[in-house]
Amino acid sequence: MGKGSTIKAILIATGLMAAFPGLGSAAQCSSTGAAFGAWVQDFKAEAAAKGVSKNVLDRAFANVGYNKGTIRADRGQKSFKLSFDQFMKKRGGAAIISRGKGVKKANAALFARIESRFGVPAGPLIAIWGMETGFGSYMGNEHTMSAVATLAYDCRRSDYFTEQLYAALQLVANGSLNPSAHGAAHGEIGQTQFLPLNVVKFGVDGDGNGRIDLVASKADALASTANFLRGHGWQAGAGYQPGEPNFSALQGWNAATVYQQAIAYIGAQIDGQ
Repeated sequence: MGKGSTIKAILIATGLMAAFPGLGSAAQCSSTGAAFGAWVQDFKAEAAAKGVSKNVLDRAFANVGYNKGTIRADRGQKSFKLSFDQFMKKRGGAAIISRGKGVKKANAALFARIESRFGVPAGPLIAIWGMETGFGSYMGNEHTMSAVATLAYDCRRSDYFTEQLYAALQLVANGSLNPSAHGAAHGEIGQTQFLPLNVVKFGVDGDGNGRIDLVASKADALASTANFLRGHGWQAGAGYQPGEPNFSALQGWNAATVYQQAIAYIGAQIDGQ
């Protein structure tokens, strides 16, 4: 299946195709911020033509600006080139393992429910939670809509982040994303750092309150992470170390080999494997 067909299938599956037919952007990308304001106006016109309401667009873009911090972060992802030992030291792997064992014990009932529902044990979820945000202690301070819009405008991955921007608009429309929200540099949301399209596709209500809130609810964030892994092929009861069936699901979480290895290692230490 080609990229265009894959994107179309994803959008149909998530309902985005119905909301935004003919999704894609002809607005001109750029590698500098000089034309960002004009790009925003072009994008808003295109989105309106695809059926996005003026109210949603006005709210979503009310405080959007070109985010230099996002561009710096996008160009500076050097930790993924470190060796495993270097990466573990930089990310505080030993501390995550130590604290993670206590987190597992303190939230035993929650992790049992998640594993029963999705087949994913506590270890890899805690590894992701700890590495992404220090167990929810720091989720980023960049304006989310600005981050996603900046990366949709930037030429390096414009098509990919245009999809994310449309997904963010859907989240604004259904009340799942406050247009003033702040988070990670690439527009990731919540305690395990979901990009907007992954919130649309895999976000679930883990605490049973009828809402999906990946920022305030650890149950929602962890259940959604388990749902993501299941959606990427996780098999209940199978191993998740390199060479085992579920390692491919961890590869779906992050493309960097060293990050995948870290999740597997930290998870195994926490799960006592």
